[in-house]
Amino acid sequence: MKRIIKIIAVFILLLLFQSCNKDFLKPKPLSFYTPENVYVDKAGFEAGMVTVRKDLKNDFYGNMGHMVTEVSSSDLGNQDFAADWSQITPSTGAYLPILPLFGKIYGYIKNTNVIISRIDDIKWSTQADRNAILAEAYFYRSWWYYRLVHTYGDVPFLGKELTGAKLDFFSNSRWSILNKIQSDMEFAIQWLPEGEPKDKPSKYAGLQLLSKIYLVNLQFDKAIEAATTIINGPFALMKQRFGSYANNPHYDLLWDIHRPENKFLAQNTESIFILIDRVEAPVGAKTSGTGTMRSYDPSWWIGLVKDSKGLGATTPQLNGVNTPMYDTLGRGNPDVVPSPWAGYELWDDGTYGWYNTPDLRRSKSNWYDDDDYLYNVPTSVDFGKPFNPHYFSQLSDTLEALFPTAHYKIYYPEAPGFTGPPFGGNGDYYVYRLAETYLIRAEAYFWKGQLGLATDDINIVRERAHALPITAGDVTLDYIFDERARELYIEEMRHTELVRAAYIMARLNKGGYSLATFTSHNWFYDRVMSRNRHYQDGIIGNSVFKIQPFNVLWPIDVNVITANTKGIINQNEGYEGAQNNIPPLETTIE
Repeated sequence: MKRIIKIIAVFILLLLFQSCNKDFLKPKPLSFYTPENVYVDKAGFEAGMVTVRKDLKNDFYGNMGHMVTEVSSSDLGNQDFAADWSQITPSTGAYLPILPLFGKIYGYIKNTNVIISRIDDIKWSTQADRNAILAEAYFYRSWWYYRLVHTYGDVPFLGKELTGAKLDFFSNSRWSILNKIQSDMEFAIQWLPEGEPKDKPSKYAGLQLLSKIYLVNLQFDKAIEAATTIINGPFALMKQRFGSYANNPHYDLLWDIHRPENKFLAQNTESIFILIDRVEAPVGAKTSGTGTMRSYDPSWWIGLVKDSKGLGATTPQLNGVNTPMYDTLGRGNPDVVPSPWAGYELWDDGTYGWYNTPDLRRSKSNWYDDDDYLYNVPTSVDFGKPFNPHYFSQLSDTLEALFPTAHYKIYYPEAPGFTGPPFGGNGDYYVYRLAETYLIRAEAYFWKGQLGLATDDINIVRERAHALPITAGDVTLDYIFDERARELYIEEMRHTELVRAAYIMARLNKGGYSLATFTSHNWFYDRVMSRNRHYQDGIIGNSVFKIQPFNVLWPIDVNVITANTKGIINQNEGYEGAQNNIPPLETTIE
């Protein structure tokens, strides 16, 4: 059976990389929905963009989605059952979607390349119409290449639609790809729309992505200029209660900002780019749900949770009806177990701790803490009392069954009448919002040594959250990423952004880091080891937590490499197969 599964996996990868024989790949139209029949007018190109936009949802939605892997491969947490990176190799990726992600992203790039390659196959009514479609396609392609080079490093650059067999791919240097997508995005921001709606990339969304590309390309003044254009644009941080819970005093402003139904409201002046996902949409136009209540909540409902009699005292249902806890917390089966730093130590601030901080991002109305999980079986002697981990068979069971969660970010209730397990329902998701823009500009100021200006931007975000202001003496790269963790938990691609910063440190030869020793000594690894106590402990119960510096970049599936018989796709240093690497290409070809 395993052999059959492996054969199927190889077959899929071959298709994605267009590396089968030519006759097999020769287009054989089975319907009118071939590129030749679709891309014949503006409406056809707009229809193609629907698929490209939908692809982006895979980075944010679904059980074990890309976002989950980004968070669980960082300083913020782990999968306790798949956190031994010595088991993640080019031929086996454990439970994480480490290996499949590479091929998936090239599938998404393929969809953008069809549009880009065919953009001049028709006569456009206006050059503006052409350029607007091309600009949006460039945005999405740049998004995926930005993700690739910060996940896998040097990778092949595909700049056009492939219409035949190709077995001679070579890796491009990540720098050549970053230069290419910078150029593409500089074109794109001239043609992306400035106004609504925010469910498609605008000029400002383009500037947000471009500002990050400028950062890693060490063009800090341009990053500041791009971020400033957004900040001075039609946006403002939300500072007053609004939306569906505005009149409920139990909650606060941060709760309002992160309600799915509030993200697309005209009142919400903070949102820059949003993914729309509504339960009332047709099946093909919506996802299976966010999966957040499965991926980030503990397994509070299983037998690991014991009462003082040693009995299971929690249940998702009573007499076949969902309990309030089940509907509120969901059927947690955590793919991310937060590090103690993320749940507690991150919130230490002067005389304040996580338990009494004025920071709304860690308020009692927004988080579930250990004492908020209550035994809910009426026959238990401890019914209605908080869980006591000392009653569990072993304290390490808390890795799966009891830990604090940022409920305000995770709570995506299922639709009324839903009868399945509540994993996290449909709902809108932020791609970019203004709070991150301030932190991007703060980072650019930091790299330039302008710590006073960096402080000002960080304090704008902190003061909105009622956190204590900081001084210029507090501003370090670590502090900036601490603040990103507080503000952007499960919004940003955490691993990607940490790797971006690690590359900047290496290019600037700061802190003893360099590109020459990147896979053996890098800021990403040192940051993760300093914050993630799971890796410090190494073994907790039956779980093994192990990571090495070269795990900063993920392995490329060996099947992709070996199928490419007439070229060489480099493997990342530290993984088997890297001994066959050759210097990457330094130019990209459209």
